[in-house]
Amino acid sequence: MPDTLTIAIDARLIGASATGDSTYWAGLVFGLSQLSDSFRLLLISNQPKPSDLPNDERFVWRRLPGSNSRWWSYVSFPLFARREGADVIHTQYSLSPLAGRRGITTIHDVSFLIGPEWFKPRDRFLLSRTVPAAARRAAAVITVSETSKGEIERLIPAAKGRVTATPLAAATWIKRVEEEEARRTVKNDFGLEGEFLLTVSTRWPRKNMKLAVDAVLGMDRGVPLALTGKAGWDGTEGGGRIRALGYVTNEQLCALYSTASAYLCPSWHEGFGLPLLEAFRCGCPVITSSGGALPEVAGDAAIVLPPDKPGPWTQAIQELLSNSSKMAQMRECGFRREAEFSWRKTAETTLNVYRQVAGK
Repeated sequence: MPDTLTIAIDARLIGASATGDSTYWAGLVFGLSQLSDSFRLLLISNQPKPSDLPNDERFVWRRLPGSNSRWWSYVSFPLFARREGADVIHTQYSLSPLAGRRGITTIHDVSFLIGPEWFKPRDRFLLSRTVPAAARRAAAVITVSETSKGEIERLIPAAKGRVTATPLAAATWIKRVEEEEARRTVKNDFGLEGEFLLTVSTRWPRKNMKLAVDAVLGMDRGVPLALTGKAGWDGTEGGGRIRALGYVTNEQLCALYSTASAYLCPSWHEGFGLPLLEAFRCGCPVITSSGGALPEVAGDAAIVLPPDKPGPWTQAIQELLSNSSKMAQMRECGFRREAEFSWRKTAETTLNVYRQVAGK
């Protein structure tokens, strides 16, 4: 029907490895599938259709070949979307001028402007050139927290008045695992038994993993710290009580969250903080930094500390591990806090932005 809203999304990250960006796009599409609104969603990618895409007659997967990522983003994708009659064209960070006044970009955060030292020179240069330009030319900017909204409008003034915050939710596959099964998994797969602490992230400088390591090594009791995720370039390594697990499967991650004594999130800055919600869903108490949007996501369900000194973290971890009633209380607070977020809410707010841009 000619009046049906047609949405084109850069869907290359849907079905990709479980990063925050891929979780965002997969979650948004899942949320849209839960709405009863009339629209047509064009999911355009240079990859095959993923098997776990929601079965929805409003969703159309379009394979658009192309190996040059920059050319695909700036030329192939927007031209194809326009030929398909898209009323809005939604991508993230970079946005082609060819999207015209129907272009929408999601900017998760502007940490590259807040802490340039957290990024390699080439990445910092590219982000500083493409993201502010995308924000200026976009008909609308979507971000993932009120904190990020404020930072974008402050650091990219041209975007002011066109930024909408759409808080996220835990990945749909995150599930709490029954304790006996979870403990068996972490023992068999990683040799972890009894108490252990957990942190989840690629080890980039912004993630501040050294603080978590130093906090754990400063403890009187010999509780190990499990580091999951790819090795980065911040110099943090495993050894002794620091267990670098590398990449873990979705099932293994759920088991780790479900058995860890606490989850540590020491980041200097985050635009949202998906692992907090993942830990909450699995019943894992959280100690997080005050960086960026982390306090906004944590609410009253986590211990929030500055990210600059390990001493207070060491003390907080030891006090928490010695207080079983406090741990139980934090688990219950985490369950309640996580339930306040949903991909349906994310999709509802995002769909409103689409309609505003399209005038439908």
